[in-house]
Amino acid sequence: MAQFRFSPLSSHHRYHYHYNYQSTHSFPSTRHPRSQRLHLSFSGGDIGGGARGSGGGGGGGDSDDESVGLGVLGLFLNGWRSRVAADPQFPFKVLMEELVGVSAAVAGDMATRPNFGLNELDFVFSTLVVGSILNFILMYLLAPTLSSSSTLPWLFATCPSSHMFEPGPYGIVERCGTLVYKGGLFALVGLAAGLAGTAISNGLIAVRKRVDPTFQSPNKAPPTLLNAFTWAAHMGVSSNLRYQCLNGFEFLLEKCVSPLVFKSSVLALRLSNNVVGGMTFVMLARFTGSQAPSVPQPK
Repeated sequence: MAQFRFSPLSSHHRYHYHYNYQSTHSFPSTRHPRSQRLHLSFSGGDIGGGARGSGGGGGGGDSDDESVGLGVLGLFLNGWRSRVAADPQFPFKVLMEELVGVSAAVAGDMATRPNFGLNELDFVFSTLVVGSILNFILMYLLAPTLSSSSTLPWLFATCPSSHMFEPGPYGIVERCGTLVYKGGLFALVGLAAGLAGTAISNGLIAVRKRVDPTFQSPNKAPPTLLNAFTWAAHMGVSSNLRYQCLNGFEFLLEKCVSPLVFKSSVLALRLSNNVVGGMTFVMLARFTGSQAPSVPQPK
């Protein structure tokens, strides 16, 4: 006897499918009982979704056999599918962020430096590497998913899990809690990416000096730890505020305008957002001293 049951949970946009199969015809065996029962359950969720746990605010996808077999890649793919299902425009937003947004951030970074950054290309390259990684992580962590079990940990369990403007019966305190939690999370991500980006930039300069012993960098190499903490502060404050507001505005905009106008608006918004982000990072780096301006050599 086969039984199929469908139970939508509309308040969380989550669907469960349960299929029970009762076998009535089987060959007698001492190892295989005459009556067998098969239970399959498919549910959308974040990392450790379902009964295994909950994600920490917009984390990765279903925790099923596929994700276990593929490891981190499986978790990422499940998380990607969950985000696309919740927001069909998510791939387009990521594309615009990486192509247009990162280019705009680099342009804003160079515009804030003397001589349009041509004397500080090592700093600009470091910004390009770190910015490309961080922009994607920001979008991934702030994107909504179909999971109903995705909650933030500890004191933030009642707060919106994706971004502070996420639809739902949340108060001002809960929404501010999401802002604080995401700020701390982005600061940690910025610290790690800042360490990696600074190490890559300094490593390339060292390789260049080995290949060309006469090469002299026009700038002093940025202190790795100080530059990483500068990235952490930039991510936790500036990027957190800008992307939280950007997500909320895009959510409202998608409901009010046509798809063509919406995509054009996403392009313009992410362009301007990243220009501002690139400029604010250079100002912060100058303030902390992690990237000192180049000093022209006396002739």
